[in-house]
Amino acid sequence: MTSTAFPHLFSPLTVGGVTLKNRVLSSGHDTVLVEDGKVTDDLIAYHEARAEGGVGLIVVQVAGVHETARYTTHVLMATDDSCVEGYRRLAEAAHRHGAKVFGQLFHPGREILESRDGSAPVAWSASATPSERFHVMPRAMTGAEIREVVDGYGEAARRLREAGLDGVEVVASHGYLPAQFLNPQVNVRTDGYGGDADGRLRFLREALASVRAHTGPGFVTGLRISGDELSHDGLTAALVVEAATRLDREGLVDYVSVCAGSSATISGAVHIAPPMTQPAGYTAPLAARVRAAIGVPVMVAGRVNQPQEAEQIIKEGQADACAMTRALICDPAMPGKASEGRTEEIRACIGCNQACIGHFQRGYPISCIQHPETGRERRFTGLPMPTRRRRVLVAGGGPAGLKAAAVAAARGHDVTLHEAGRRVGGQVLLAQLLPGRAEFGGAVTNLEGEARRAGARIVTGSRVDAELLDRAGADALIVATGAVPRRPALELLDDPVVLDAWDVVRGTADVPKGRIVVADWRGDWIGIGVAVQLARQGRKVTLCTTGFGAGEHLQQYVRAAMLAEAARAGVETVPTVRPYGADADTAYFQHTLTEEPVIIEGVAALVLAQGHDPVSELAETARGRVGEVLMAGDCVSPRTVEEAVLEGLTVASSL
Repeated sequence: MTSTAFPHLFSPLTVGGVTLKNRVLSSGHDTVLVEDGKVTDDLIAYHEARAEGGVGLIVVQVAGVHETARYTTHVLMATDDSCVEGYRRLAEAAHRHGAKVFGQLFHPGREILESRDGSAPVAWSASATPSERFHVMPRAMTGAEIREVVDGYGEAARRLREAGLDGVEVVASHGYLPAQFLNPQVNVRTDGYGGDADGRLRFLREALASVRAHTGPGFVTGLRISGDELSHDGLTAALVVEAATRLDREGLVDYVSVCAGSSATISGAVHIAPPMTQPAGYTAPLAARVRAAIGVPVMVAGRVNQPQEAEQIIKEGQADACAMTRALICDPAMPGKASEGRTEEIRACIGCNQACIGHFQRGYPISCIQHPETGRERRFTGLPMPTRRRRVLVAGGGPAGLKAAAVAAARGHDVTLHEAGRRVGGQVLLAQLLPGRAEFGGAVTNLEGEARRAGARIVTGSRVDAELLDRAGADALIVATGAVPRRPALELLDDPVVLDAWDVVRGTADVPKGRIVVADWRGDWIGIGVAVQLARQGRKVTLCTTGFGAGEHLQQYVRAAMLAEAARAGVETVPTVRPYGADADTAYFQHTLTEEPVIIEGVAALVLAQGHDPVSELAETARGRVGEVLMAGDCVSPRTVEEAVLEGLTVASSL
């Protein structure tokens, strides 16, 4: 059914021999829901949730086509027939809900992240040209090795067709092996696989031809490629358009999926999962260039988070379909909500990258800080309803409290949330005030809306205390009272100006002119965010951190974007130091490795970003007054939004 609000997005699209019911797709992305290279029940449940939510096409994450393609310890492999059964069950699960399923065929070349035993493997590539990001020096492939890998593409495709998938996608994006052959700055071969544009295209042409030969007519063969690798030595838009044009002319592709960036450089890698600092749909012009040059459908990926953005891209003819992958991670039901006009119910992705790509890069299963049910579908889907309706009181309107209220109310309980401040949101209200972080505030909008729609009552300007507990007569209390800034013991002389980062972010602190030193303990968004904020206000800023670098605990693409902003703003960084004290014009630190003093003079103010102390006293007050007392979020232990929302879900699910 075509949506009246989004007629282009929810119209069918024919790709090769397959018709998609709409133009929303989940592009290939690693989930770490893989075991021994095989599809698992968790991976099937993950994709079935998105199929049930209304997505038109699911592109399953990369599958290695050769043993040398194991770029992580948790990659899917399609190198033998044992993979067929898992893929078959996944395809059947998605097909039950009308979604089509393609698989990705993959070889990383030199872009190797890890190995099974910790020793560095020998990486294959077009030439012995190193990767800047992973510091890998590959070995140039021999002719026999090239033929072996090319045949691997075809054999892997045959297996996926046998499993009942609708098509495959050869991954030539982000500087992976086919792109390494295409790129004249990487491929310096002088044989038939290099030398000129035709030679550099030969590997990809043969890989696609191998897929066609092994699968036959009716099976979709697509190509994923970066429209521009956006790196100093990456593929340019002109080279990509030329390659796509030739492959289309030769009848080797049924569609082209365009993204941006390269795994080979730190700056290029940011575009693999672009953070909120990148504008919505910013890759659409790259897709438009490819679409103007070829005759098959073009898909686009890159910060397309909202249905109205996707509708506009398709309406303007920049692409024929939109990958809305992180939007679907955040809200699997997004397509159904959009097609039915329930856009206000969509839980919008905020581009934080923390639990999606961030989990992958740390080797953990995929999730979402706003929707921790993602990746945990088998644990939290279909929970039994409680045997009796209980009166539940939630203290604190931060992310933990809001999620707890939403889940408890959705399960049929009578829920009232009390927030002491004028607004719900907790520390999210601070995060959204920092440079480039405004979109983070969407987490509050989403969580509050979820709680209200579930039937929870929200009372602001109301602090839960003993009197309120006695009056409320609740059966259960969920304590989600958060945390406050931590002030370490410092030696202070001559009345120095010492400020808390929270007050600086809020704009309630009187920050003097002159050099400002920010003392950062955690290495998260607070220290580096405050430093950039102050530098943009014209202050000279020195960011002192206990870690080896600023933003050490941020997801690497978010960190890269924030470090770039800090560099542009002129922030000076001093790593591996802890604050010791201050006087009227000097900040004193201690080197964390040598214990030697580090003295910074000419300081107008010291800003502390030294972590948080939990606010947990209410739990003790409540014991004996309320039958069951549960705790969630920073009042348990100060961490991040991710843990707060997950704990809100967990405790509410237990009621």
